[in-house]
This record gives sequence, C-alpha cells and structure tokens, in this order.
Amino acid sequence: MSSKETHSFQAEVGQLLDIVTHSIYTDREIFVRELVSNAADALEKMRHTQLTERDIYNADLPLEIYITTDEEKGLITIQDYGIGMSREELVENLGTIAHSGSKAFVEALKKSKEENDQTGLIGQFGVGFYSAFMVSDSVEVHTHSYKNDAPDLVWISDGKTGYSIEESANEQRGAKIVMHLQEEAKDFSKESTIESILKRYSSFVPFPIHLNGKKINTVQALWMRSKNEITEEEYTEFYKYQANAFDDPLLTLHFAADAPLTINTLLFTPKENMERFGLGRTEPGVALYCKKVLIDPKPQDLLPEWLRFLRGVIDSADLPLSLSRETMQDSELLKKISKVITGRFIKSVAETAKKDPEKFDAFYEAYNTNLKEGVATDYANREKLAKLLRYESSLTEAGKKTSFSDYISRMGEKQENIYYLFGKSRESIEQAPHLEAFKARNIEVIYLTEAVDEFVMTHLNEFDGKKLMSADNAELDLDDVSGDAEGEAIEKSEFDSLCSWLKETLGEAKVSKIEASKRLVDSPAMALNSNPMQSPAMRQMMKAMNQQLPEQQAVNLELNSKHALIKNLATLKEKDTETAKLVAEQIYDNALISAGYMEDARTSVNRIYKILEKING
Repeated sequence: MSSKETHSFQAEVGQLLDIVTHSIYTDREIFVRELVSNAADALEKMRHTQLTERDIYNADLPLEIYITTDEEKGLITIQDYGIGMSREELVENLGTIAHSGSKAFVEALKKSKEENDQTGLIGQFGVGFYSAFMVSDSVEVHTHSYKNDAPDLVWISDGKTGYSIEESANEQRGAKIVMHLQEEAKDFSKESTIESILKRYSSFVPFPIHLNGKKINTVQALWMRSKNEITEEEYTEFYKYQANAFDDPLLTLHFAADAPLTINTLLFTPKENMERFGLGRTEPGVALYCKKVLIDPKPQDLLPEWLRFLRGVIDSADLPLSLSRETMQDSELLKKISKVITGRFIKSVAETAKKDPEKFDAFYEAYNTNLKEGVATDYANREKLAKLLRYESSLTEAGKKTSFSDYISRMGEKQENIYYLFGKSRESIEQAPHLEAFKARNIEVIYLTEAVDEFVMTHLNEFDGKKLMSADNAELDLDDVSGDAEGEAIEKSEFDSLCSWLKETLGEAKVSKIEASKRLVDSPAMALNSNPMQSPAMRQMMKAMNQQLPEQQAVNLELNSKHALIKNLATLKEKDTETAKLVAEQIYDNALISAGYMEDARTSVNRIYKILEKING
C-alpha cells in the first residue's frame, strides 16, 4: 500500500454529506459538542486500554482535550490524547459514508424518512464527525494510534469531492482535528464564541478541556458522584451554577437508578416560586445529559408541566439520540424517564413531610399551586399527589393545616364522605349557613380558600375510597338537625304557601327550588349549589383568567322553618305585600352573599335602605 490514498466521493455520497451538514443539524454550533464528545470517547477508550496494555505510544501524555482558535487564519483545532487511529480505522471510522457503507446509509436514510424514524443512525454511521463540514471548507485529522509501531497519518477532505489519507510526521498519540472555517463561519474562530459553546454543552465532560491554554470545565459532574461523598456546600454551589441562582435550594433530590433505566439525577427545588410574584410562567429548568454531554438545556416534555419549578440535571446513558443528538427519538423512553423521576420526587417530598414538617410547610407554602395543578392534570400521579395536599378545616386551629389522611382518621364510623366548603377566607366560611348542620353534628369540613381548590376537588373526586363532597351541594343528604334550632316550626300548609309565594316573587331565573332545610340551625335561609360549574370558585377562576362570566343561574333556596324571620315573612306577605317582597329579595340576596354568589352588592345595599325607611316610617 502506498503512503497516500485518495478516494473520490460518488455523487450519491456527496448528496449524503450535503444532507448531513445542512439538514440534519439545525444549529451549526453543535459541531463543537459533537467533536468534543468524540474526543472524550477516544480518551475513555485510552483509559481502559492503559489497564491492559503496557506498550503504548506517548504513554506519558495526559488524558485531556486541547482546543485552539486562530482568528487570523480562520482555524479551529481540537486535539485529544486518546486512543488514536490506524489507517484502517481512519477508513472505517471517518470514511464510513464514503465506502461500502454508503449504500447502507442511503437505504437507512430513505427508510427513516418513510417511517419518520432515525433511530440509531448516528451510532451506526458516525455522522457526528461530519458536523465539522457545516462550518468548514476542509477538515484535517492528524492521528497516531496508541500502538508504538503505527504510522503518523493525516486524513484530509473538503466534504465534497473525496478524501485522502497519507503519512505524516511528528504526530502525537490521539487525534487532532483542524478545521479551515468557511468565510461565513469565521465567528467560530473567536475564543469567546467557542468558550461560550463549551460551557453550554461540555462543562461536565469527564476529561479536562483546555481552550487556548485555559481550563474550561472546572465544575464537577456532581450527579455522577455518590451522595455520601458530597457536602451541603457542594450541592449549594452546584445549584447556583446550574440554575444561575443566588439563593440556597429548599429541597435536594440526588439518586441513581439502573432499572428499568440507567439514570443519574440531581434535582433542586428553589426556595422561592417566582410564579407567586406574578413574573409569568416558569420555564422548565432541568437539563438533559447523556454521559455528561448536554443534549437539551431545557427539554419541554421531559417532566410533567407541574414540575416546571425544578432545577438540575438528568443524565441517562440509555438515551437513543437522533441523527444530530438534538432530540430524543424514543417517546416511550422519555415517558419511562418521566415516570421514574416524577415518582421519586413525590416520594422524596412525602418523606420530607414526615421527617421535617417545617421544611415541608415551607415547600407547600411556595409550591402548593403546582401540586394542585398536578392533581388536576397528572392522572398517573393524582392519588400520590393528593396525599401531599394540606388544608385548614373546622377542627384545626387558624393557620394550621391537615391532610386528607388525617381527616379520614377522625371520621365517624358512619361518615362516608369527605366534606369541603369554599370561601374567600376562613372567617367567611365559618360564618356561612352551610356549616351549621356540620357543626351541630361535629362533622369536620375542609376549608378551601383558593379558587383552584374546588377545581382540584372536582378532578380528584375521591380519596382513599371516600367521596369528596361540597358542603353546599344541593344533593347533600344529612340527618335532620333542625330540631336543634329554638322554637316551633311554621305550620306545613303555611310554609308551603310561603314557598309558592317566594318562588313566584323571586322568579324562576333566580330560584329553581325552595324547600324546608334540614341543615340550618341559626340562619333563616341559604343558597345551594345546583350546578358545580357555576360555583363561586369556578366563577372566580374564570374571572381571574379574564373569561366572560355567564349569567348567574338559578339556585336552590332552603329555608329554616323555625326561624323568626321566616315566620314573620309568612305573616307579612298577607299584611304588607310590598314590604314583604323587599324582605324576600333581601333574604335571597343575603343567602347569595353567604354562599359567595353575590358579585355586586350595590342593589342589595339600596334595598336595605328602603326597608329601614319603611321600618322607621
């Protein structure tokens, strides 16, 4: 064999290279990541070879990567002291597309287009190296194999007409790639440009990277180390570096798993949830790596949307990468990663709730809205997330919260449902007439004070086999507690006459049903929710989202037949119809206000003045 070989590209191969360098990659700067990753692979092979081989060329060379830039000449050089290549390996590794593999590549590429699937092509055909031609007029690869008796070689190609391999002189062990940049790509010969790309994609490559004499990757890939070796200070510093943060993390989750996937994960929960300050929706901040090489700094679909507040790193050696490593091809694998990470995070938060309630309370204060979003949107984890929800209730002190599990532990033997009631505050809920029957029966009621809470309850529907039910539900059937109210009930015939008159007076647009209450003890009347989608909480959510509110639908009105006001109204309607109508409308409005349905009380206030005028007159 002569010292120099020249190979011409067939037209077909030239087209393939054009596809590789112009179509597969969407961002030209990716060539730096690809070539550095290849250099790291060569160094890793060399490290393993050193364990079994003694006769090694340039044995004292460090396992490092050296990059130099030359703006004046428009050059980039990437050199590693890795395993190196022989003449045969140059043909096999760099000429895969150029020789017999071209036909296979054509067929594979054609098939991938037809099936919209490019799985494994980068592994089969080593296309990553050819990303260099996205920015280069020509590329040189200087190399010497780790074997002492191997020749010095240089591989040269313009990526269009063909390539040559010839013997060289004074080459170091490993490979040195020299790129002669295209005119429009000369910006890549600037040190600052390359440094920025290296820090973005290759900060955690496991071998030192030097750029024009300066070490670039100074931060360790902490997620690959055992958590027993890492101090809190190291975790904090890494969090600040990775998340570009200034505070300390609130929670840290560091774990490794090898079944069903090989995953190394380091996740942080920031102390503050910036969405609470009205700064807009937080962008995902968990970076995806493969063997310490960045694949995507902010993958949009890696984790459920409700976990967008997390910061950190997920590294999986099992990732099949697209032809350009820019996107993952296997959506099923993505789902598996998401399932593992989400499950471990929920478990970690649950453990924090038991071991460190104070820290959990701080987490819940900041991120309870995210947990509730998860209950509403993440069906697979709904039950687990529901166990993390905390609310005040009629049996807790103000400011103290309870869980559904604790609620169930306090339920009576015959109680079948978990009851809740929505209001703007604890105080407004406790003044609501809907609570009277529950207080009389000593039945606990969970207090919902955020508009999203009722939406969550609707999606959750039940917890641990117990149905979740609103205390203002018109279908709710409690034992008659009205006997606890003072006085005798109005005669049935007189009460029925009053209900008919009230329904006619108020109109069908306001009330759909009027009946005697089995729940009221102290209040004269209450409005009940006849349509969950028209509840005060739902209307409040729509208002917050700037949606047009539908007209208030008719409510069910329950009356306390023992209350003096109801008895007096039955008499008043016979003596003074005009005043009775004003009182009836005021009772109705008061019921709406207590239930949270009244959004504009000006009409009600004016009516009160009219009633006062009549009384004083």
